[in-house]
Amino acid sequence: MIKHRKYRKGQALILEEQPSETLFIVREGYVKLLKITAQGKEQILRVLSTGEFFGELSIFNSGETSNFSAYALEDTDVCLLTKKDMGLIIQENPDITLKLLQSITKRLAATENLAQSLATNDPEIRIAYMILELGRKYGKADQDQDRIKIRLPLSREEMANYVGVTRETISRKFSKFEQAGIIELNGTRELTICDIQKLNDYID
Repeated sequence: MIKHRKYRKGQALILEEQPSETLFIVREGYVKLLKITAQGKEQILRVLSTGEFFGELSIFNSGETSNFSAYALEDTDVCLLTKKDMGLIIQENPDITLKLLQSITKRLAATENLAQSLATNDPEIRIAYMILELGRKYGKADQDQDRIKIRLPLSREEMANYVGVTRETISRKFSKFEQAGIIELNGTRELTICDIQKLNDYID
């Protein structure tokens, strides 16, 4: 019933406007959901990791096409469930519908928070929100419990696309935050939040 498929880094799982009746569940790895703007730029909507899913609208509606594209950010293992198979699972386990709705509700709330943070013209606020969001989803407490270490799933360019700034702005603001003792950088794929309160002060 459940199929497993491996996607290599950069490989598309689904493309925008492509018909789909499949629920995608990330078993291992990272997946980015994105749209291409009128200017031809990539706008990242969300980054998914282990246990998260997308394509739920195609399960509840017929004839749906995807309103975003999905790409593997690294070699990724995904579980696939067709609409028919998901229907059988829901019949046997009605509680799954409630859990799906709860997950969708949380996702909508997160999307609203992101939209509010991106509505500001201040790039520092947007970047601070992104760091906090990445810390919440992917961070692990350091030996010093006040520090949160994050293995970043996004490149600098992808982070810039996520918050709607240039790559240079990301690098410049990261340097500013690091000099202020708010974060600590270790290469391009590891970031440690050293002072979470100061980050929260930016968005409050």
